[in-house]
Amino acid sequence: MRIISGKYKSRRIQAPKNLPVRPTTDMAKESLFNILNNTYYFDAISVIDLFSGTGNISYEFASRGTKTIYAIDANFGCIKFINSTSKVLDLDINTYKSDVYKFLEKTNLNADVVFADPPYDFETEQFLKIVDLVFENNILNEEGVLIVEHSKHTDLSKHAKHRYDKRYGGNVFSFFDNNLEEN
Repeated sequence: MRIISGKYKSRRIQAPKNLPVRPTTDMAKESLFNILNNTYYFDAISVIDLFSGTGNISYEFASRGTKTIYAIDANFGCIKFINSTSKVLDLDINTYKSDVYKFLEKTNLNADVVFADPPYDFETEQFLKIVDLVFENNILNEEGVLIVEHSKHTDLSKHAKHRYDKRYGGNVFSFFDNNLEEN
């Protein structure tokens, strides 16, 4: 994996092979950040990266100037890797080793962008529970966005907070927000 833009543009990061991860592809990540770049000033937002895995998405935000980043993953190896990579690159990424659902139920953190990249083999209900917990617990700031990455075989478009999907090969990013108007 590589960092697409910002301070560490083109920097390659090699994750250990024993981590149970599926990093977002560079093509999909670049497309996602092009969308976000048109909406946010990266140095003025806060981010929560759920199921952070290798930290791929967190590093991209940090490289682009985001100062407040929380990376949450249940796997100790993933958290250890994010911490060590953050130290090498001098990135301020706050890590939490936690089950994502428990974290969402108990956290008092808020963010402008919440990104979730759960395992693609989750049932639709497991994806939707993430969405529900983010909104029920007011984790997303008023003008914020929740982005859930999933496979093209999962459909989250029926959720009331769903706004649109962006598809990149077999990857789909579903966007959710607090906006009550129809888009």
